[in-house]
Parts: sequence; structure tokens; C-alpha cells
Amino acid sequence: MASLWQLWIDTGGTFTDCVATCPDGSVQCIKVLSSGAVRARVMSDSRDGLRLETPFDLPGGFFEGYGLAPLAGGTPMRVETWSADGSCRLAEGGGDGWVLERDLVVELVSPENAPILAARIATGRALGERLPACDLRLATTRGTNALLERAGSRTVLFVTEGFTDLLLIGDQARPDIFALNIERPAPLYERAVEVGGRLDAGGRELAPLDEEGLRAAARALVGKGFRAAAVALMHSYRNPVHEQRAGDILRSAGFETVSCSAELAPLIKIVPRAHTAVVDAYLGRAVGGYLETTRAALTGGGGTAGNGVAPRVMTSAGGLASFSSYRPKDSLLSGPAGGVVGAAAAGRMSGMERVIGFDMGGTSTDVSRYDGDFEYNFEFRVGDATVVAPALAIETVAAGGGSICGVDHGQLKVGPESAGARPGPACYGAGGPLTITDVNLLLGRIDPASFGLPIDIGAAERRAAEVLAGLGGPEEQLLGGFLQVANERMADAIRRVSISRGYDPADYALVSFGGAGGQHACAIASELAMHSVIVPVDNSLLSAVGLGHAVLERFAHRQVLEALDDARIGASIEELEQEALADLVNERGANLEGAAVRRRIVRLRLKGQETALEVEPVSATEAGSTGVITALFADRYRAVYGYPPPEHPIEVESIRVLAATAPAAAKMDRRSAAAPRARKLKRRTWFGGWRSGELLNRESLAPGFELAGPCLVQERHSITVVEPGWKLRVDDAKALILSRVS
Repeated sequence: MASLWQLWIDTGGTFTDCVATCPDGSVQCIKVLSSGAVRARVMSDSRDGLRLETPFDLPGGFFEGYGLAPLAGGTPMRVETWSADGSCRLAEGGGDGWVLERDLVVELVSPENAPILAARIATGRALGERLPACDLRLATTRGTNALLERAGSRTVLFVTEGFTDLLLIGDQARPDIFALNIERPAPLYERAVEVGGRLDAGGRELAPLDEEGLRAAARALVGKGFRAAAVALMHSYRNPVHEQRAGDILRSAGFETVSCSAELAPLIKIVPRAHTAVVDAYLGRAVGGYLETTRAALTGGGGTAGNGVAPRVMTSAGGLASFSSYRPKDSLLSGPAGGVVGAAAAGRMSGMERVIGFDMGGTSTDVSRYDGDFEYNFEFRVGDATVVAPALAIETVAAGGGSICGVDHGQLKVGPESAGARPGPACYGAGGPLTITDVNLLLGRIDPASFGLPIDIGAAERRAAEVLAGLGGPEEQLLGGFLQVANERMADAIRRVSISRGYDPADYALVSFGGAGGQHACAIASELAMHSVIVPVDNSLLSAVGLGHAVLERFAHRQVLEALDDARIGASIEELEQEALADLVNERGANLEGAAVRRRIVRLRLKGQETALEVEPVSATEAGSTGVITALFADRYRAVYGYPPPEHPIEVESIRVLAATAPAAAKMDRRSAAAPRARKLKRRTWFGGWRSGELLNRESLAPGFELAGPCLVQERHSITVVEPGWKLRVDDAKALILSRVS
């Protein structure tokens, strides 16, 4: 493994981040736009030849075959030749009459997706060259974006006869209970087909599966262009035989993606089970095709890159899976999960086991809580869809650096709409709207000379003037109001993962990361009475760093629905342990050293109740003791509700077991980077009034450095704002430790 490239790549809504470890152990950190483009500035348009300046030092020939176009748009021109100094020649034709003037910002657009573009930049391989042997770990928002944008496959739901309206009726939940005009979102599936045949509640066959009717319906739908099918039959969680046979018939009829509910979510509740099957089928081509395209570009069509290892992708639960075993339903929190793993690792390296992760990116902000181990949800919502799958407990709010700022009936408004990667914030120069990034720039919280992309301050000023026209008061105070609105929304998300679950955020350190996190961390920590903020090394790429700390893991699950005295919990856990470990062994090419059962989760409830509480026995033997399980349940009940449980029978709802490989710390050697001398620069920044503070270069700060705020710490892809009343210290892990002193 030491002789391979290691590529940890996280694709977000705006940027794709890559942490690349070279075979010699040195590390590169790369950030490209998720649209698969690199921004460049025109440096020379003389008759002697065009020359561009890019953020990367790349060999001659690298950008040959890429498209080139200005940010304002237009038909791209093909790059015909490229020299290492940025000199290039464009192919004849195209351009729609646009002129390449000096200082114009353009995009070099790759014909491949953003992860492969980042891999090529890291390894210096041009189009057509095979990538070197590597260990690729990928996190992606591909499935999430396809779901939210309704860009999945045309899907058919095959459901038990008489239940075609199952998901239209749903569970009757009303997001706004007082709404008089209820607007029900359209289902993800396009057609619903009744399937003859029936099982009883115990899984015994009452009527055989109508195979001929199913086959005829399937062939007709394939003829109409449908290729994705979800199968959800009554009581299949007890006996999946009808669903399995239906899946075989659908595949033979020509369906390319078939998702059976009992295989994905073997639970009694058919509504969330059917939702999960529909989501998995709907995203099959969007996620599966994306991964296959990535693998083909990485491996030249083979299973591994040269003599490398099989590429892996992160699940919503924060573990790794091979591309072949990955299910689309497990992709919806893939990117944010990498940030949770990275935040936990950053906290440990700085000596803090209790942390709240604060990941503020371009489109949204994700927050999570880590208290020595991860917290999971096993049913969650993304957009209009309910999914039953293990996922890290993450709260997401539509507030990020790209969130659009506006005025609605005299009221300041931030988001939920985002400028995205294109056009991006106004200051990116592509005609974008006023965003939080522009607000931070205009209030002195961003140094344009050190920003990773070319910045147009004038564009941000013009957009701000347009948005604030007609409002009274100084512009700085109004812009500061946008920050307060965004900060409050993000602080409220942190309250949902802490206070609402019985935990005081003041007992935790805030791990700030994402490209925009450092500009808001102190203000949000002050709002929540938190005392410490950790800004780890490579904080703008921490979700990618988290991929290096992730492990292979598998959950095994069983629905029980029996009284505690009858449930045989210990025996069930032993069986699930073997199942989870066997699933790990089936991972092709995996290093299974240290593989073991890590968690045993038993969900219990008072008989007759709907809500279950989780307890975690340390072994199958302990789980087999009714007295131990009863005591664990009583402790958890008291912690959640504030009083002991009543004398009432306890029911076991379900059992889950997690098996995983041994955690290994990701090593990132930066010995090749020479620290520059500290710069003595001052910058005016708005903190309710203009204040002057030092502008520091993070690479020049050695462990032990201390300074009282206000000050700003600049690095390549982000900036940390240390507000008045806070103190900066650099610890032995080279993290910035911000402490509230007043």
C-alpha cells in the first residue's frame, strides 16, 4: 500500500476536494469545481500566443482536449496544445465571437467527471493517459442531488394487489398541520402496478404469485422505456420468496435496476420499506452509472487501477464499501458522513473526545455530535423521500457560503436557494447573485489576494447595492444582518443534535471545517455558550480527510417484535455477528486485519408504544441476561424522559450488529512543505463596527503560537475569523484552538 497513490475525494454541491498521498509519502490538497472545471485567468492574449494562469503546477500537454470558455458562457473552444508555463493554442472554430482579453477569467472544462479530474491533477496524468495504481476512496452527493433535483430514472413500483395508492396515501403526516391547501409532492415512481399473490402476517402463502400477469406487465413497460423497478409486497419481511421471484421475472423482462424492499429494509412497516425500494431503484442509474464511469476512467475498464486495490465509496453510515456492493440508498449522506468521521478524528488528535462537527460548505451546513462513538439514525428523510438505512445522525440546514441573500418585504433573507458551482457567488465573476461569501468579502472577512479562485470585488459590491437598495441604515449593518440570520439558522441545527437530545453544547468543542466554516465558527460558538473551537489542518477538505480515517463496515439487522422474556436476544446477536463478519469477508480485495464486531444495538420499547430506545450491551452474553437489558433500558429511559419507566412489559423491536475493520489513523506527511515567514499584515474587518486585526498566514504558525483576537488566519482554501473576545492558539497537531475569554 505504501507504494500506491492514495486518493481521498469528496464531491460536494460546489467543490470537489481531493487529498492525494504520493508514493513517496508527500501530500497534495486539491480543490476543483464539482462541474468538472478549473478556473484560470488570461495572462497574455498577444499575437505571440495565449497564456493562462491556473492554480496548479501541471506538465505540458495536460489540458489538451479540454474545453475553454469564459464564465459568462458560450460555446467552448478546444485546447489543442498546452505548455507547462500555461501557453496554449485553441482549435479553430467555436467561441461564438467571444474575445479572450487579459485578466478575463475562464474555465477549463474536463470531459470527465470531477473526481477523475482531481485524480489527474494530483498525479499529473493528461487525458488519454492511464491513471497510476492507486487506492481510491470516494464520497459523493450524486445520489442526493439526483433525488432533490428529480433527475433519477423512470421508475415503476410493483406492489401487492389492492395497494397501488400505498405511497400516495403514505402515513398521513402533515408538515404544516394548519395548512388549508395541502400540496402533496409527486411520487418518485411514474407507474404503479398491482401484483397478484399474497402472504399472511406470518409469511405463509395465501395465494401464489401471479407470474404470468407480472411478466406481461413487465414486458409492456420495458417496451415503453422503463428500466428501473421497485418491488414492495405485503409481509415480505417475514418471507421474501415472492419478492425474490418477482425480481427474477423483472430482470429477465429487461429491467436493469430492480430493488426489492425485503432485501433493502426487512421491516414490518411497508410504507417506509416501499419508499426505500423506490429511492434505491430511482437512483440506480444516477449512482451506479456514475460509479461505473469513475471506475472505468480509473482502471481503464478493469476492476483495479493497475496493481492497485478495488476503489471504495463511503456510505451514509460513515463506512466504506466496494463499488459493486454499494446500494444507491446508502449514498444519500455519503459526503457529509466523511466530514463526521474527519471531525471525530480531528477532535481526538487535539485531545478532545466530545465534539460537535460544524461543516459549512458552499450549498449547505451539516452538523453532528460525537461523544466517543458515532450516533446513528436508521430511518431518515432526504427531500420528499423516507429511507430505511443506517446513517450517521446529521442535521443539515440550507445555509452555506453560496446561500443567496435577499430582501423579502423588507426582511433580510438567506437561502435556502444557493448559487451552486455555476454561476456561484457574485464575486466569482460569472454573474451570480449576492451570497454569504460576498457578504464576508465585503465585510473584510476574506482576503481576495489569497482566495483560491479569482475574485471580483466590484461584482459583489454591485450586487449588494442592488439587493439593499431602498433599505435604511448603513450598508455594513445590513450586510452584518445577513450573517446573523445565517448564524442563527446554523446554531439552531446544532441545538437539534445537542440540546433537543439532552446534551449541553457547552460540554463539547466545536470542530469547524468546510470552506466557509471558519468565518462563522466563533459567532456560532458564542451563540451556544461553547468555549472552544477546533479548526483542524486542511479544514476546507476535512470530508476528504475523513475518508482516510474510515473503515470497512457492515450492519446486520433483524426485526424481532417479541416480549423481552421471549426474544432470545443473546442467540440472535450471535447469529447477526456471524452474518456481519461474513459480509466483511465478501469484500473483494479488502484488508480485514482487526475485523471484529464493534457495536450491538438493541431497540426496546414499552409494549404498546411506537417509539423505541436504543441500548448497547457489550457482548452477546450480556445481551442474553434479561436483568442486564432491563437495567440498561431503565437507565436510557430515565436519561431521555427524566423519570424511571413504569412497571410494564418491555418489547424488543429490533437488533442490529455492526462489524468493522480496525481503525487506522490516516498519515499525512507534510515534511516537503517549507513554512514561509510570518507576514505582518493588518486588515479591517467588521465586528459590529470596523476593527483592525492581523492577517496571518496559517503555514507560518508553529505549535505554541498564541494571539488574542481580532485576527484572521488565511490558508489556501479558507479563512478563519478570530473574533474579539476569543484567543488563538496552535496546538501540537497544528490545529487552531480558539478559546472564548469573554
